[in-house]
Amino acid sequence: MSTATDRVRRWRLVLGGDGAGPGLTDAQLSEEDSGVDAVLAALYDKPDEEASGGPRSANLGASAPRVARWLGDIRRYFPSTVVQVMQRDAVDRLGLTRMLLEKELLSAVEPDVHLVGTLLSLNGVLPEETKETAREVVRKVVTELEERLAERTRAAIRGALDKASRTHRPRPGDVDWARTIHANLKHYSPELRTIVPEKLIGFGRRQQAVQRDVILAVDQSGSMAESVVYSGLFGAVLASMRALKTSFVAFDTEVADLTEHLADPVDVLFGTQLGGGTDINRAIAYCQGLVERPERTLLVLISDLYEGGDEEELLHRIAELAGAGVQVVTLLALSDSGAPSYDHENAAALAELGIPAFACTPDQFPDLMAAAIRGDDLQSWAARESS
Repeated sequence: MSTATDRVRRWRLVLGGDGAGPGLTDAQLSEEDSGVDAVLAALYDKPDEEASGGPRSANLGASAPRVARWLGDIRRYFPSTVVQVMQRDAVDRLGLTRMLLEKELLSAVEPDVHLVGTLLSLNGVLPEETKETAREVVRKVVTELEERLAERTRAAIRGALDKASRTHRPRPGDVDWARTIHANLKHYSPELRTIVPEKLIGFGRRQQAVQRDVILAVDQSGSMAESVVYSGLFGAVLASMRALKTSFVAFDTEVADLTEHLADPVDVLFGTQLGGGTDINRAIAYCQGLVERPERTLLVLISDLYEGGDEEELLHRIAELAGAGVQVVTLLALSDSGAPSYDHENAAALAELGIPAFACTPDQFPDLMAAAIRGDDLQSWAARESS
C-alpha cells in the first residue's frame, strides 16, 4: 500500500463515515478495516439524527449479545492499552455500566486500574452472581500490580530500616566491615600494613519488635478511585512486613478501619465504598486514637484535601500530631494520572505547618516510604522527583 493511500485510509478510520467527506470513501477500506470502522462507529459515531450537532449517544444497541460481540471485536482489533481506553469511554460516554453488572459481559473486559475503580464504585449494586466475577477481575489487576511493585517496596523499606538503625558504636558481631573499611581508607598505616579503623560503622542489632507504626488514611471519595486501588495494594504489602505495624483507615463522611483485611488486598478494596462526601477531620481524629508511639509513627494521609468537615479543627489535629512527634505526609494522589485537582488552600495551610503535600506515582511510593523512614527532607525529595 502506498504512503498516500495509507494516509487516506487512516484519515477515513479517524473521521468515520459521516465525517469523512467525498474524498474519503469506504472504497479505501479492506475487510479488516471495515471491521475496525464498525467497532469505532459503534462507540464514537453520532446517530443520523444527531449528525448536525448535539451530544454523542450510545450506538451499541440494547442487547447484551451485541455488547459482548463489541467487546470481543475491540480485543481483536486493538492492543490491550487501547482496549482499556475504549472500555472506559464506553462506560463514561455511553453509560454502559451494564457491562459491569452482567457476569458474561464483565468476564469479557480487559482488566485495568480504572476498571477496578469503577467496579468498586458499583460494589453496592453488583448482582450476587456477578460479584465473584468482579473479584476475579480485581484480583487479576492486583496480582499484576504486586508483581510490579511489591518486592521493590519491601526492599526499599528494609534498606531504610537498616540504615536508620545503624550505629557508630556497634557490637563486634554487628560491624558492617565493608562500610567501615571504606570510611577508614585514609587511616591506612604503612608501618602496621593495615587500616586503623578510627570509626566503626555497624548495623543496629536485628530487632524482632516492630520498628515503625504506619497509618494509611485513605480518602475514598469518588475522585480518589485510582488512589484507593494503589493504597489497598501498598497497605497489604506494608502489612506483610514484620518490622512495620500497619493500619489502613478508609474514609468519606464515615470512617472504616480495614486493618483486619490487610492479609488480602482484594478484601481491602471491596471493603471500601467509593463515592460520597469527605470528612477528613473525622478520619484524622480516629487516626489519633491509633497512635501509641508518636515518635515512631508515620501517618500518610492520601486525599485531595477537599474537606466537607471542620477545616480549622482538621489543621489543629494535624498540628497536634506533628507536635507530638508523628511524621505526617499528605499525598494528593497516589496514581499514574498526573497532577490531581486538590484544595490549594488546605495544602498551603499544611505546608505552613511543615507538612509536605504532593502527588506521588505508584512507582515513586517505595522510595517515598524509604525516605520518610530515613528521616529525609520530603519536600526536597518531592522536588527532585518532579524535576
